[in-house]
Amino acid sequence: MSEKEIDDVTGVATTGHEWDGIKELNNPLPRWWVWTFYATIVWAFAYTIAYPAWPLISSATGGMLGYSSRQEVRAALDAAEASKADYVTAVAVASVDDILIDDALRTFATAAGAAAYKVNCVQCHGSGATGSAGYPSLNDDSWLWGGKPEDIRLTIAHGIRFVGDDMTRLSEMPAFADILSETEIGELAGHVASMSATPSTGAGADLYAANCAACHGDAGEGMVELGVPNLADAIWLYGASKEEIAAQIRAPRHGVMPAWQDRLGETTVKELAVYVHSLGGGQ
Repeated sequence: MSEKEIDDVTGVATTGHEWDGIKELNNPLPRWWVWTFYATIVWAFAYTIAYPAWPLISSATGGMLGYSSRQEVRAALDAAEASKADYVTAVAVASVDDILIDDALRTFATAAGAAAYKVNCVQCHGSGATGSAGYPSLNDDSWLWGGKPEDIRLTIAHGIRFVGDDMTRLSEMPAFADILSETEIGELAGHVASMSATPSTGAGADLYAANCAACHGDAGEGMVELGVPNLADAIWLYGASKEEIAAQIRAPRHGVMPAWQDRLGETTVKELAVYVHSLGGGQ
């Protein structure tokens, strides 16, 4: 057994490790560090006895103090529900118009509606409510079924062409492929494409007057009572090109939205209506 090497300068034994002539000293750990280390071990065992810690087959040890993080979360949720109970009750009995003229109720309903929107509406209308092809933007000024607060509430509550809700929004445009020739559909699409700028004249305009003006209006202004789109506002749900408009004339696509009142409840629907109305396009 070799003897320990003692460093001449410090008088401390070395570990035997040496790098480029520098030898590592075998200094003991500070006494305070050692006792702190032992204390943390004792504290860890005490903690696992006092609180839920050790895993079992289908659960964990309960701990002597009876603490439960789930109970803590439940208590926090109950407290949150209690703190907003007065507002929820007030929203439940007020109309959407009444909510909008009450600063406190409007602020609460907008925040609650934003939360409900993120869970239920972003999938189709987008996180910024800008929509996409076939899904209306909720930020612009074009509303198929009206942008007034009560109009928005009714649309959310009963949906669009939703089977099973007798009050759902209903309207359908005929497929003109069975009514007009391809040449006529092309001429009509060209006229419709021009309506948001300088409406064309000629055969396309004549076809529009004979087949479309009754619903879309003489100037293409639409009809919110029947969900008929405005053709003169340069906002297009299924594309603005002549080919895309012709396709819509030939075989119209009709969007569908669920009726949310049975699923979310009347109060949440009001909150959603207030939030959607606040996005900037509400009338």
